[in-house]
Amino acid sequence: MKRDQPGLSMTGASVVDYPLSAATAERTPVQANMLARARAFAEPLIADETLDTGENTLAHADAVAAIVAAMGGSEAMQAASYLVYSCQHLNRPQEVIAKVFGDNFAALAVETTKLVHVQKQARSATASAHLADGASSQTENVRKMLLAFSRDLRVVMLRLASRLQTLRYAAASKQPVPEGVARESLQVFAPLANRLGIWQVKWEIEDLSFRFLEPETYKLIARLLDEKRIEREGYVNKLRARLERELAAEGVKATVQGRPKNIYSIVKKMRGKSLDFAQVFDILALRVVVADVKDCYAALAWVHSHFQPITEEFDDYIARPKPNGYQSLHTVVREVVDGRVGKPIEIQIRTQEMHDHAEHGVAAHWAYKEAGTKGYAGVWASGEYDAKIAVLRQLLAWERDLSGGSQGQGLFDDRIYVLTPDAAIVELPQGATAVDFAYSVHTSLGHRCRGARVDGAMVPLNTPLQNGQTVEIIAAKEGGPSRDWLNAELGYLVSHRARAKVRAWFNAQITHETVARGRELVEKVLQREGKTAVKLDDLASQLGFKSADQLFEVVGKDEFSLRNIEMLLRPPPEPVQAPEDGLVIKKARAGASTGKGGVLVVGVSSLMTQLAKCCKPAPPDPIRGFVTRGHGVSIHRANCTSFRMMAARDAERVIDVEWGQPRAGAEAPVYAVDVAVEAADRQGLLRDISDVFAREKMNVIGVQTQSVKGTAWMTFTVETGNAARLAQVLGVVAAVPGVRSARRR
Repeated sequence: MKRDQPGLSMTGASVVDYPLSAATAERTPVQANMLARARAFAEPLIADETLDTGENTLAHADAVAAIVAAMGGSEAMQAASYLVYSCQHLNRPQEVIAKVFGDNFAALAVETTKLVHVQKQARSATASAHLADGASSQTENVRKMLLAFSRDLRVVMLRLASRLQTLRYAAASKQPVPEGVARESLQVFAPLANRLGIWQVKWEIEDLSFRFLEPETYKLIARLLDEKRIEREGYVNKLRARLERELAAEGVKATVQGRPKNIYSIVKKMRGKSLDFAQVFDILALRVVVADVKDCYAALAWVHSHFQPITEEFDDYIARPKPNGYQSLHTVVREVVDGRVGKPIEIQIRTQEMHDHAEHGVAAHWAYKEAGTKGYAGVWASGEYDAKIAVLRQLLAWERDLSGGSQGQGLFDDRIYVLTPDAAIVELPQGATAVDFAYSVHTSLGHRCRGARVDGAMVPLNTPLQNGQTVEIIAAKEGGPSRDWLNAELGYLVSHRARAKVRAWFNAQITHETVARGRELVEKVLQREGKTAVKLDDLASQLGFKSADQLFEVVGKDEFSLRNIEMLLRPPPEPVQAPEDGLVIKKARAGASTGKGGVLVVGVSSLMTQLAKCCKPAPPDPIRGFVTRGHGVSIHRANCTSFRMMAARDAERVIDVEWGQPRAGAEAPVYAVDVAVEAADRQGLLRDISDVFAREKMNVIGVQTQSVKGTAWMTFTVETGNAARLAQVLGVVAAVPGVRSARRR
């Protein structure tokens, strides 16, 4: 059984058993010969099997166990490497493994196997995506799903080790790696290893992935490095010996090592800073490991006094640790010999403890029960240090890295990731149901959802979904949602987006019914007037509406008088007989009378007036009069659309009017006007607006509201004695939180 793998050098940390379940604080007792027993259990099941890559499954498990050991994993953790690959060959893997090795091992094996399957499906979906943004979205969802499955650190470590071995095998056997696997390794697994601080794994995954993604560039940089290798190694060895010797003379005991640079990081720096190969600073690099923090700064002082430092390349990660807890001093210097400035050399200075963390990351903490008074990543702690909490903290930080640094709840708390039958990953809130899933896929599918299969089994529509499940929706050909879905107590919907779509559907039905009612009323008018041949869209256009449905909607809401339609349809009246002097309307004020609503009709006495319902004028609005048949003078606001149309058609019936003065001692008249309010819908909005009218002593005599897709439209009919005063009140209404506009109709 293989135990040594190239490319990993992880020593110096004693190992204790890590808690084998993220759901419980109990430790599973160490079983004798656990590793040998697990391998013996798996061997007959997987010895003759091969993976998709062509690698023998048992050999792969051997290599994964060795990598886990090098990462600092316990013998129990290494044993789990074999159990994972046994699951697919067992009818009831959780039951069988639990009986032989315990519940914790069974849960780990099944969870890891499930994640492998989900990632394989996601890669297939990404490969078949036709659009670049679709593939990018799938990659991001794979990252998130890995997080969602990674409540147990062992799952993360086993997946990292397995992916590293897959890349190693392909490189050793000179076989190509599918682009999806290589890209996922570079974009998902390497950043995860970086966030956990497992640098050796991170660097090797990056280099191997890059080797398969850009083979020509990889070969070029490898050749350039090799051409300079002998010269570089000789120079580095001389520098290393000098630093050890002269630091010892200063009383600083140090171990100095040359530090190899991985090819991917070289290329990344060249591209990021537009440098050529010779300009990349840290191809020559040394690492200085000392006893304590005081010696770190003493060594730095010596280096800066004997070499020429490049100031902008200095970083103090001891005073300001990286988010994942990494600590070290980084400086770039040049050696000056006989006035000649040499090549840049990067030097890292750290303590042994910092070095252990840099090499092993979170795995280094498996060896400790306590972190002392100062906890992981510079977080103050007291009492016993829980390594699992530190791991989860880093996974959450990794999540923020992937999402661009946004803060908020972690994926562990409020998100799940499930699959469509085509293996596309769908992100949902924790507790989401199949109905939430249907709406997230497509609004129409949500409306028509009538049943669901989860992992092939029929379930009630209000069953909460779990990470990694495959959901298939059974839908009717047509139809709409159930009102029960909006009942929070029944638990059909968790997603706010899905709930909004259901509400929008029912609001649309109300609008549809309103339009149907308005159409019926308009058509009755046309029948009564004998104008059934009139095209409805033309009629709407003449009345100032963009479409017939807009006309039907306002008529259905009783916001537009049918008399406007009647007047438009009726033929022009007979000319008004002129008095003997030949004038229809006298412009003098003599003989004027005040009619209904306090309106003064200029030049005509004892003439009945009425305020038009289409525009509801109120003082001091500019007004005009229109002589009707049998109903006196209709008073309109001067800018009323209906008045303009009637005036254009029958100009001779237009009459000058103005507001009269109320009689002495008489009660001041009030006028009913309509106010339109648009606002972001929220709880208590209607109450807050009504409170404004009440405080301003304006009587509200009617309210109509409608909410569509989170926007509320409200029409208030209020009584006012003065339109100017109303304009002031509307300014107060516009300041109510959520209100976008408040105006007279």
